[in-house]
Amino acid sequence: MGRTQCDVIWTPGHCGSISGILHQPPRGVLAPMTSGEAHYFARRFQVLWIKSIGSRVMTSALLLYVCETGLPVARATSPSMRSRQKQSQIYRHYHASHLSRPWLTFLQAAVKFSSAHNLRVAVKSSGHDFLGRSTAPSSLLIHTHKFQNISFVGSTMTVGSGVYAQTVYEQGKANGRIAVGPAAATVCLGGGWVQGAGHSALSPTFSLGADNALEFEIVVASGELLKVNQKLHPDLFYALRGGGAGSWGVIVSVTFHVYPTFNATSSSIYLATENNTVSASLATLHAQHVFDWDSVNAGHYMSVIRNTSTNASIFWLNAYMPNTTASQSKELLAPFLNASLALPGVSLLSQDFTYGDINDALFQDDDSVGSNVVVGSRLIPAATYRDSPSTVGEVHKKLFGKRIIGVMVAGGKVAENAHISSAVHPAWRTAKIHLISFGTWDDSASLAEIDQIRHLFQKVQLPIMEEIAGPNAGAYSNEADVLEPNFQTTFFGPNYGKLSAIKSKYDPNDLFIVGAGVGSERWDEWGLCRV
Repeated sequence: MGRTQCDVIWTPGHCGSISGILHQPPRGVLAPMTSGEAHYFARRFQVLWIKSIGSRVMTSALLLYVCETGLPVARATSPSMRSRQKQSQIYRHYHASHLSRPWLTFLQAAVKFSSAHNLRVAVKSSGHDFLGRSTAPSSLLIHTHKFQNISFVGSTMTVGSGVYAQTVYEQGKANGRIAVGPAAATVCLGGGWVQGAGHSALSPTFSLGADNALEFEIVVASGELLKVNQKLHPDLFYALRGGGAGSWGVIVSVTFHVYPTFNATSSSIYLATENNTVSASLATLHAQHVFDWDSVNAGHYMSVIRNTSTNASIFWLNAYMPNTTASQSKELLAPFLNASLALPGVSLLSQDFTYGDINDALFQDDDSVGSNVVVGSRLIPAATYRDSPSTVGEVHKKLFGKRIIGVMVAGGKVAENAHISSAVHPAWRTAKIHLISFGTWDDSASLAEIDQIRHLFQKVQLPIMEEIAGPNAGAYSNEADVLEPNFQTTFFGPNYGKLSAIKSKYDPNDLFIVGAGVGSERWDEWGLCRV
């Protein structure tokens, strides 16, 4: 059985009650441009148009860059669910329309319309999706950005699915509360972030975003608005907390547990290393010290950025230490920093300690566009860092390409919450670090070169990462490779069977189908024909 793809259904006579709120995306270079836009696309869009490989909407590997940044963006949808897009099929992807009005009745009508016409539905909140799940070919794209409600009642916060993290932190500070949320300012807590598990610098203190979700309002495939919590539709509540973004319906709002705000120190250290061997020694040293900051439940990020022309690298560490002053944070980081500077070939570039309200410290600006990047990741067990720190260093050395990031947001409360019944991958409960590798390319790269980089993680980087993650290890589904051949195990582990049954119950016709999402194995790479 295939999807509806003909243009006739978008005419007023067929669209009925939603005809006035449908918008067809501009057709890329075929649409008129201002002189500024033309200049912007002169270099960028030719690459997007001709070399669109992969399934990213965070990056210009897609024809549709959907992060709203105020800069001109290409709007021609890139549809690939799991593999490369074919040049000859580009022109049939402009049938996607999107719903932007916030009224609930129109949202329900749109979902019912899609169900009646067997249309695939894609859901976009802010578009921060490394797997391309917030866009799709020949589909109805529902944009939830205008669900902007936010309210605080006691220890709870209810947010619309279009509310940015920056707004949450600003309003949280005003209300004396802090929510577990992401670092990037324009990620929406009520979108794909919480559905994928939702990591945060506060996760060691308060656990994952999914663990703090108390209730959802969601429009499911039937068009019905459901209130979902531990007592109402508990199976769907299970799925929405970690069962993957875009697979369950259109989230209208989420209620989270929030906490009294507090002061914290954000610590940032930049070190320069002379070559890969020195960088590997520094990575080993970091692995040896990674538990030093557990006493204050610190969440921190580590990044190694290599200069490919000289083999020198920049090592960056950014730690968030709750209820800790700047001087206390400096003291806690001193053993690692002093040992690092004792290594030959390591020098300190800068260090900074900023103390203040945690709401001010958490989010980071995310105003970049047009990067050519694909990612892959694994959750690395805490036991690896305790027992084999030197192996961690060697793996980092093998992975040094352009950039790797270690996201130290597990352990602590994440591990303690292993008893919670949710779809969060069990690997989160034993992990210490979410390790990400990046593959990048220049705009001048050939199609063959991009294709090689596109598959670099599965062919080269993953076997290396498995030296510390182990075989069949889990990954954080929001920051991972959509080409995972066994995504059921990698993203969902032993939860997949239960999730598949829940999917069949609430979405029997797979209206909401996304790349590497629950049920996607039943569809072709375009999500248009059953296999």
